Amino acid sequence: MKKLLGLVLGLSVGLSGCGKQEAPANDAAQTKDANGLQTVTMASTGSDAEVWRYIATLPETKAAGIKLEVKNFTDYVSMNTAVANKEIDVNAFQSYAYLVAFNESNKDKIAPLSTTYLEPMGIYSSKVKKLDEFKTGATIAIPNDGANESRALLLLQSAGLLKLKPNFDNVKGTPADVVENNKKIVIKPIQMATAVRVKDEVDAIVLGNTLAMEGGLNVLKDSIYYEPIDQSTKMNVNILAVAEGRQNDPVLKKVGALYHTEAVNKFVQEKFGGTKVDVNKPISYLTEAK
Repeated sequence: MKKLLGLVLGLSVGLSGCGKQEAPANDAAQTKDANGLQTVTMASTGSDAEVWRYIATLPETKAAGIKLEVKNFTDYVSMNTAVANKEIDVNAFQSYAYLVAFNESNKDKIAPLSTTYLEPMGIYSSKVKKLDEFKTGATIAIPNDGANESRALLLLQSAGLLKLKPNFDNVKGTPADVVENNKKIVIKPIQMATAVRVKDEVDAIVLGNTLAMEGGLNVLKDSIYYEPIDQSTKMNVNILAVAEGRQNDPVLKKVGALYHTEAVNKFVQEKFGGTKVDVNKPISYLTEAK
């Protein structure tokens, strides 16, 4: 988990200087407006904030008796701290793995409210179109940072290209944990910021969805294989998070349900090419043993 925590801290430092965040409300206690709608404050950023601002305008949200106020933050840790301190009701930005890492290093805890989506990591190649076309000794570039390295190795195992040791750590695993590699695949950890540019220099690259989209790639259409939605990828599922003890709040649970409406699915399809794959599962899906 140490590698993931390092990534968490690095992300928070990098994002904190990206812009001014809106100050959270002094009191996130839910109140009703003149129309009888329950006000819920949400902290979010980037594409997640874009989706939730759209949700705030939907008639389904009003029908649920909710007035959703989405506040823009530029720092991941601050979003979790604001929720833990109940300055903000809920946030939308993180994977379940990130939440687990945050709780391991902070006194005030947060809890998953509901699942939202999985942005699959994919294998991209300019040289082969199918997994069985990889030649012996092919080179595949993977992320060299923390949990993404482990996630990429698990993806290659899921694709049938190699096997990892039985007790592989899905946060701290490295190529040294490969125990079977019949095609003698060369695993090349590289800086992912440059990955799209070197795609033609190796036999394949493994990319997270954000970088893939920035490079003009759609994981569902352009990858030769991408992460399935099953227990092997549950740590990568994005969630809504609330302060510990509020995960059964009936009003907040309504907010979680709003993500899975048909209108939101259509918006994600049109805006993000469907690459935020809907995951509508109970929280037990994340917390239960494999």
